[in-house]
Amino acid sequence: MSIATTEHSVSRALLIAIRTPCVSQQEVDESLSELGRLVNTLGFSVVGAKTQRQRSTKQLSVLGSGKLEELATLTGESTFYEDDVQIELDQDELSQLLATTDVTCQANVVVFDCELSPNQLSNVEAALGVEVYDRTRVIIEIFSKHARTRTAKLQVEIARLNYLTPRLRDESSGDRERQKGRSISETVFEISRRRVRNQIAELRRELVKLQREMEGRSSGRVEQLTVALVGYTNAGKSSLMRALTETEVLVEDKLFATLDTTVRTLQPPTQPRILISDTVGFIQKLPHDLVASFHSTLEEAKNADLLLYVVDASDPNFTSQLAIVDHVLDQLNIDLNNKVLLLNKVDCLTEEQQLDLLERYPDALQISAHDKGDVAFVHKEIQNLLEKKMCSACFDIPYTASGVMGEIHSKMQVIEEEYHESGIRITMKASPVALERLHKMLQLTTF
Repeated sequence: MSIATTEHSVSRALLIAIRTPCVSQQEVDESLSELGRLVNTLGFSVVGAKTQRQRSTKQLSVLGSGKLEELATLTGESTFYEDDVQIELDQDELSQLLATTDVTCQANVVVFDCELSPNQLSNVEAALGVEVYDRTRVIIEIFSKHARTRTAKLQVEIARLNYLTPRLRDESSGDRERQKGRSISETVFEISRRRVRNQIAELRRELVKLQREMEGRSSGRVEQLTVALVGYTNAGKSSLMRALTETEVLVEDKLFATLDTTVRTLQPPTQPRILISDTVGFIQKLPHDLVASFHSTLEEAKNADLLLYVVDASDPNFTSQLAIVDHVLDQLNIDLNNKVLLLNKVDCLTEEQQLDLLERYPDALQISAHDKGDVAFVHKEIQNLLEKKMCSACFDIPYTASGVMGEIHSKMQVIEEEYHESGIRITMKASPVALERLHKMLQLTTF
C-alpha cells in the first residue's frame, strides 16, 4: 500500500466517526470537525460525514453491515462484501441516503476518525470499493508535506514507515514464488518488509547523528535566556513569533503549518538577549510515533526558561485543546510551572466573552498577535518574568581580561560600571549558569 496519493485521483472525502459508549456526541462532533480541517489541509474536499455507534473500535469490520450498505451507495458502489459473501443492495430503499445523483459529488475516499488496524483497513476497503484513510495516515501525510528541514523529514519518514510496515499487503500470497538466492521460506512480501525495517534503521542512525549536532547547537545557547511557544496547532504561535521577533516566519491558516523548531531573537533587542523558539503544534489523537519522533524537536520547550502557552480563545473547543496540550507536555516531562497562558485571538470575541475569560483565567494575558500594543505588552512581560529568574552579582574585571566585556553585555544585564585603576567593577544581573561561567572565565584569564 502506498501512503502517497495523487491529488487528481483522490479529492472527495466522506468522514466516518465511530462513537463508543464512553464518548459523548459533542466529543464526536468536535473531533469530526477537526478531522474535516485536517482533510482540507491535505487538499481534499469533504462531501459528508457519518457516525456509527459501536461497542468498540477494535472489532474486525469496524462498521456494521447496515452502515456498510449505506456507505457503499455514498461511494458509488452497488455491492459490498462481508465475510467474503457478496450482497446485492436494494437501491430503491437506499436512494434517500444520497444527497445527489451527481457522480462527481460522490466520495472517492473514506476517512475514519480513529486508527484502523491492517485487517480493519483491508476489510473496509474491500466492502466500500474506495481507498480508505484513518486519522493517523491523514496526520502523517500532512506532516510529510510540511516538513522542511532534514531533521523534520527524517522524523516524519520514520513515523510514516512505522505506520506503513504492518499494512503492507502480501500480494504474492497466491503465488509463493521464491526469490533466487534467498531462503526457501522467504517470500517477496517478507523481503519487502525486511527492506522497510532496514530503511527505518538507517534513517534512525542518520537522525541520531543530526540530533547530536542539534544538541551541540543548543548547548551553546544554555546560558542565554530562552522562551518557547507551545500550544495547539493553529493557535497563532507562528503569528506571535513573527510579531515578537520581527522576522519572516511562515504563517498559514492551516493545521501543522509549522513542524520545525525556529529560533529567533526577541525584538526590539534586550539586554541580555532573549531567544524565542516556535515549536510544532499539538492535536488530539496525535499518533504516538509522531510524538516520539518530535521529542528531540520539543527539547527547546523542555529547556526553555519560560513557556508562552498560546491558546486560540476564539475556538469554542479551546478548553479541551488545553487539556490535550497539557497531556502531551506531561508525556515529554516538560515542567509547566514556568508557563504564561496567552489567550490569543481575543479580537474575535465580544466584550462579554473577554470578561468571562478574565474571570475564568485571571492570570492569563488576553492578546491578539496582530495588535502591536498587545505584542509590546507581551514583550515587556517576557522581560519582567525572566528578570525574576536572574541573580544579581558584582565582579571586578581586570583590564587584562577586558575581552569578557563583550560576553557580559550580550548575555547579561549590566546595572552599573565603575572604572578603577586596576580594572572595571561591574554590577549585573544574569542567570546562575551565566554567572558561574563568567566566574570560571575570569579565573582562567587571571591565572
